[in-house]
Amino acid sequence: MSVTMQSSSSLDPAAGREQIQEQVREQIDVERALAEIRAGRPVALRGADPVLALSAEALDGDRAAALTALAGTGARLVLTAPRLRRLGLPERSEAGAVALPAIDPARIEALALRLDGRIDAPVAPASAGDAAALALMALAQVLPAVLVVPGEAASPGPLAGTLSVGAEAIARYPGRQAASLRPVSRAPVPLAGAPDSEFVVFRGGEGLRDQVAVVIGRPDLSEPVAVRLHSACLTGDLFGSLKCDCGDQLRGTAGWMAQHGGGIVLYLDQEGRGNGLANKIRAYGLQARGLDTYEADEALGFGLDQRRFDFAAAMLKALGVSRVRLLSNNPEKAASLEAAGLSVVETQRALGRITPENIRYLTAKRDRAGHALDLDAFACLDV
Repeated sequence: MSVTMQSSSSLDPAAGREQIQEQVREQIDVERALAEIRAGRPVALRGADPVLALSAEALDGDRAAALTALAGTGARLVLTAPRLRRLGLPERSEAGAVALPAIDPARIEALALRLDGRIDAPVAPASAGDAAALALMALAQVLPAVLVVPGEAASPGPLAGTLSVGAEAIARYPGRQAASLRPVSRAPVPLAGAPDSEFVVFRGGEGLRDQVAVVIGRPDLSEPVAVRLHSACLTGDLFGSLKCDCGDQLRGTAGWMAQHGGGIVLYLDQEGRGNGLANKIRAYGLQARGLDTYEADEALGFGLDQRRFDFAAAMLKALGVSRVRLLSNNPEKAASLEAAGLSVVETQRALGRITPENIRYLTAKRDRAGHALDLDAFACLDV
């Protein structure tokens, strides 16, 4: 595993080895904790504010009984600010904790997930342990709602086999993952419309997931390189969903690069604006009930966009790219690449088909997130 290291001039060899070993241990602890959360098991978070954390979506009757025996009346449900606003606290700007006199799965489901849920108890500010637990849920790409048992009950002992991880290790994990990014394989993969293409697979960047750079043609690295940062969209890219324009953008960009001197498509495992596939499909269910794409995410507890692009910049640098012609409608992507030290010399739109099925989605991206989209010609469509 590659890790971030301090300069050898500031550490003696023994201290340097010890620091590296500690960083590796922390990374392993977080990765194991992510697997436990996704498997529906609790994790103990060590630190100044120790807590035992369980994903709210994993709660069932048996787990509720075990945690009730452990916590008594001291448990709480930690929710993000967007979810609390949805529950009736319109001015809420920070995460908060709802007291749980009893661990009732039906009540917790209503507070964490249902559109008709409403706050029915005082909401305390989230503690440091609460915030670390929410961060772990985000890394695991589960629902951003976490059942927390505080204090002594959070030690690994009370629940046999419970894994523990340091809260500070969770905070450090994303940056270390970006720093550990490395290519692990590459090969030619001819594509329809872009037969001279090569796939380069990177490991690291986001959790335990691989990322792909598709090098199309023979781009001149001494000049600004055409680049698209494309977040994976299973429904649009693979199945041709009519709800978005993602598949059109992906294939259209690759074909354009093949005809205009080449370029690089970074295919990033960031389904659902970083929320994960399960949450994306939950959001689709809410959109079917009348919410737009951002309203649905907020109802689930997410902000406008959970994605990071620092590791995308690291991928480009590893490929020898320093100047970029970005094919994107999203101003945040250009800003992120610039902040990471790349020069974005030009931004070009990446457009797909506009249809009755995706016009509301595209309108929301334009109006809520500032995407560069001209939809005036489709104003007559019912959105």
